[in-house]
Amino acid sequence: MKRGQKRGDQAEEGGGSVSGPGPGAPEVRKRLRRGDSEERRDEDGQVDWRQLPEEILLQIFQYLPLLDRAFASQVCRGWNQAFHMPELWRCFEFELNQPASSYLKATHPDLIKQIIKRHSNHLQYVSFKVDSSTESAEAACDILSQLVNCSLKTLGLISTARPSFMELPKSHFISALTVVFVNSKSLSSLKIDDTPVDDPSLKVLVANNSDTLKLLKMSSCPHVSPAGILCVADQCHGLRELALNYHLLSDELLLALSSERHVHLEHLRIDVVSENPGQQFHTIKKSSWDAMVRHSPKFNLVMYFFLYEDEFGPFFRDEVPVTHLYFGRSVSKEVLGRVGLTCPRLVELVVCANGLRPLDEELIRIADRCKQLSAIGLGECEVSCSAFVEFVKMCGGRLSQLSIMEEVLMPDNKYGLDDIHWEVSKHLGRVWFPDMMPTW
Repeated sequence: MKRGQKRGDQAEEGGGSVSGPGPGAPEVRKRLRRGDSEERRDEDGQVDWRQLPEEILLQIFQYLPLLDRAFASQVCRGWNQAFHMPELWRCFEFELNQPASSYLKATHPDLIKQIIKRHSNHLQYVSFKVDSSTESAEAACDILSQLVNCSLKTLGLISTARPSFMELPKSHFISALTVVFVNSKSLSSLKIDDTPVDDPSLKVLVANNSDTLKLLKMSSCPHVSPAGILCVADQCHGLRELALNYHLLSDELLLALSSERHVHLEHLRIDVVSENPGQQFHTIKKSSWDAMVRHSPKFNLVMYFFLYEDEFGPFFRDEVPVTHLYFGRSVSKEVLGRVGLTCPRLVELVVCANGLRPLDEELIRIADRCKQLSAIGLGECEVSCSAFVEFVKMCGGRLSQLSIMEEVLMPDNKYGLDDIHWEVSKHLGRVWFPDMMPTW
């Protein structure tokens, strides 16, 4: 329902992103307010901007979009030198696409060549944003394979449409990615969703970055096995956040993350996706979840379900420590009833669709059993107005987010659509109206 926002990066008109102003900006402003520029005036008494101190010029350049920064670099030799200061190239986003098939504005090829030639050893926080074309994914791999002098801390591979990295030959992709794994040796954050990464390449990652890796996101990576991700958990004891597909989740993995050597995990994100109707899913033991909770009692378990109704059999039979639960397809009353019984740690619930049977009992049960619930969203469902008011009354002011489609609420003999918002607002302690469009 609530999407996090990335801070510190600015979208650039010329393609690519760079970091914003650093922590030294207030001190620079103090210097500008003082009389430090008196000796930097020309014969007419005007400030000679070419003579600005390097640290002030650096702060100014960090505010500029990349294209404006490039234009500024043509003013004089000093500004051109500032354009190439290492501090300005630590964070960069390569935008790669084919103009004929994409609305994105790509990073200019000449700029890419310049970065590789002069700034590859300065890059620390890098992402690649590619469109649906194979050519764009190939271009990203070509850049990766040239980063032999890099020491990246963050790497993200982002497909804006269909997963174009999966179109590449696996050997070609792995070869390029391995260059970064071997040469960086300080990777802290790695996002490689929808890519052909495999078990051997993960072993290379672990061999070179086991002491620094804290975040790993690798959902929809079909060439990785449970043994491959278990290798990561066994060796990378500093992991704080992990995102993967359910088929990689195992009792062994949870027990490895719960070992005394491992730091406390903060976020575990699981995608439960049906590839084919009628697919069978394995079951995770309650004892394995219990071990995780004992070791990391405050960890968030986020689960996204994209299943058909007849595939929920293995889920919500025993207690599961899920905190954030999203149902992207239609889910039955029975399953939602089990959620109320087996998810006591639930904080957020989103149900995009349900059948035509009212969810009155299920909502009341969730309000009664899930004492930490603070956010809920309902899409194509039905709930009587009376049951909804009772649900809000039971949850009270802790419901910080309440996103309910107007079509969800069914008038009854006690409440109608014209006056329900007054009753709900009273129990929430703030003004509330049903949504006209989904907000999640």
